[in-house]
Amino acid sequence: MTRYFRLPLVIDPMVLFARNLRMTPSIVWFREDLRLADNAALSAACARGAPLVCLFVWDENTPAKWSTGAASRWWLHHALSALAQRLARLGGTLVLRRGPAPDVLNAVVAETGADAIYWNRCYDPFAVARDRTLKAELTAAGVTVHSFSGNLLREPWQLTTREGKAFRVFTPFWKALRQCDIPAPLPAPRRLDFVPAITSDLLVAWSLLPRSPNWAAAWSRYWNPGEIGAHARLKEFFDHDLSDYAQNRDWPARAGTSRLSAHLHFGEISPRQIWHAHPLAARGNEKFLSELAWREFSWHLLFHYPQLPEEPLNPRFSAFDWSTDTDKLSLWQRGQTGIPIVDAGMRQLWNTGWMHNRVRMIAASFLVKHLLIDWREGARWFWDTLVDADLANNSASWQWVAGCGADAAPYFRIFNPVLQGQRFDPEGHYVRHFVPELAHLPDRFVHSPWLAPAAVLDAANIKLGASYPTALVDLATGRQRALDAFARLKAAGKA
Repeated sequence: MTRYFRLPLVIDPMVLFARNLRMTPSIVWFREDLRLADNAALSAACARGAPLVCLFVWDENTPAKWSTGAASRWWLHHALSALAQRLARLGGTLVLRRGPAPDVLNAVVAETGADAIYWNRCYDPFAVARDRTLKAELTAAGVTVHSFSGNLLREPWQLTTREGKAFRVFTPFWKALRQCDIPAPLPAPRRLDFVPAITSDLLVAWSLLPRSPNWAAAWSRYWNPGEIGAHARLKEFFDHDLSDYAQNRDWPARAGTSRLSAHLHFGEISPRQIWHAHPLAARGNEKFLSELAWREFSWHLLFHYPQLPEEPLNPRFSAFDWSTDTDKLSLWQRGQTGIPIVDAGMRQLWNTGWMHNRVRMIAASFLVKHLLIDWREGARWFWDTLVDADLANNSASWQWVAGCGADAAPYFRIFNPVLQGQRFDPEGHYVRHFVPELAHLPDRFVHSPWLAPAAVLDAANIKLGASYPTALVDLATGRQRALDAFARLKAAGKA
């Protein structure tokens, strides 16, 4: 087992004296729970009655491949700033430290004499392994660790099939979750007692924001990171969009989704707060709660199958012959595939840090099935460009589209992006907004400009291959190629 502490924990004698006077502080280690309300770790630390050190660690030991992506770093900067402001109003400070988390906690314990650390559990494979070792090391050093459930409705090990195994199909998982008694959220502490300020990094020194170029310059128009922003977003959604959620959620040009995913990822609002925020009988609420349950299901999968971000859950897909065409991958990333709704989605992602969920499925299916490019390439791009990049959701969703994950769409289910666009963006509002080159095409051609007569293209000032790219692949040909690849895998006895 890896041991994180390289040196024995040495505490100043005056700190030990303070401990004996029962003045020992508690450390609250904020992680993916950047909020004051319904924060079990914070509430428990407050109940102890000791002064607090509120700490956030920029952990440099996170595996490089899954370190926080560029878009999420933008959000994290603003989320930390918002949390620091909330704590400042209560007379305290958010202490920022950068480095391997065990080393940082070791240092803060030595500096303050804290003999208790409180945190809410994380569930990604790296955090699970780190926290297990860290808890043992701290306990051996005389520091008590208290960990809590703070980011999920139910712990991943609390829901099992009748056979006592992890769920791999969503519907029975959702039925089991629906039968659970979800505790009411905890109120925010009314007052906090803080340890006098200790050394803290400056947030700006972490360089989380893009500089040259500042591709996120306009993002403040779309997002308001922080606990206050999360609850404002929830209220806006419940007041205006929840009643029609089941009907509007698939239409990308409509404001039909909650857009709470990034707030949830950073823990600015808890799933319990959302669960209890509205009467369960409200129209549209059941469908919305089932979507919240998909998030739970993804974390359930990642906890039980930690290889999910790297390996297909169905190991038979390990032998699939993926294309390594980096040029096509780059064109997909830049929204230059020549398939309008795919390009609109990829440009929405780049320009706002977010993409509508229906379009995520369409764009992902096009990459994996029409272009035969490895789902892991798409997952890595989304990880870097989504403000709501979430290891569990991202990995499980890409595997679902690729047909190799839990409860996955069959590989032979291939989204036709033209039909999807015609069904869910029939007037082309979404495409025209993000692909303005096609703004003047008639509705009947906006999702398939290659079918437009030359005169129509001329009238719309479009020259395919110049002002707008020709399609990377003929859709019928690409579909058949994907089916053939799957058939070869099946014939080889591997699917």
